[in-house]
Amino acid sequence: MTGSIKKTSRKEKNVTLEQKLNTLRAGVLGSNDGILTVVGVLFSVAVATTNKFTIFIAGLADLLACAFSMASGEYASVSTQKDTEKAVVQQEKKLLKDNYARELQIVAEYYKTQGITYETSLAIARELMENKPLETVTDVKYNLKLGQYVNPWNAAAASLISAILGGVLPLAAMTLSPEVYKWQATIFAVCISVSITGYLSAKLGNGLVKISILRNLAVGILTMIIHYCVGILL
Repeated sequence: MTGSIKKTSRKEKNVTLEQKLNTLRAGVLGSNDGILTVVGVLFSVAVATTNKFTIFIAGLADLLACAFSMASGEYASVSTQKDTEKAVVQQEKKLLKDNYARELQIVAEYYKTQGITYETSLAIARELMENKPLETVTDVKYNLKLGQYVNPWNAAAASLISAILGGVLPLAAMTLSPEVYKWQATIFAVCISVSITGYLSAKLGNGLVKISILRNLAVGILTMIIHYCVGILL
């Protein structure tokens, strides 16, 4: 029984780590969007004009718009999730008051699915429910830890900063490189940037690194081709 309770304690640490990873994932997504939206504007505008100041202003305006749009969207999304989590807690408080036996049964059934005998599962459930009933049922039913709600400000800040950082490299490459090398420098900067975000997203999501990098490279190259063609048509 003690071993099972210790297992639950370790699970709490994993959930906290998962929340941190969610913030990092928001950052990676923000960075990728920052890269692709900025390079789209840069390629379209740079085809139409060679004036570096015009190109810089257009790229900078798009970078800031993208960053704040990503941040506000992330804040709204995570805030909704946080509100939902709080509503779940209030619902479980009511269920514990109205039907404690049913909640106890659910906890026992959960531990039974972990390969523990029903008698042991029921004993674990009773001990946990006697000490921390609300914490136990929210953990078992929703994998939710009380007081550990996802922070919308953290997610928004990660998205804002990463989007800006993601778009800075192609913007600098296009506007600071010598005229004769600006296209090559920007293409190289985009390929390096999307490769990094592909690598990070694969690592954070336990995915295949090579496939993630190649996928991001393909999207980045396609984005550059499309917006270059748009610039020529305009």
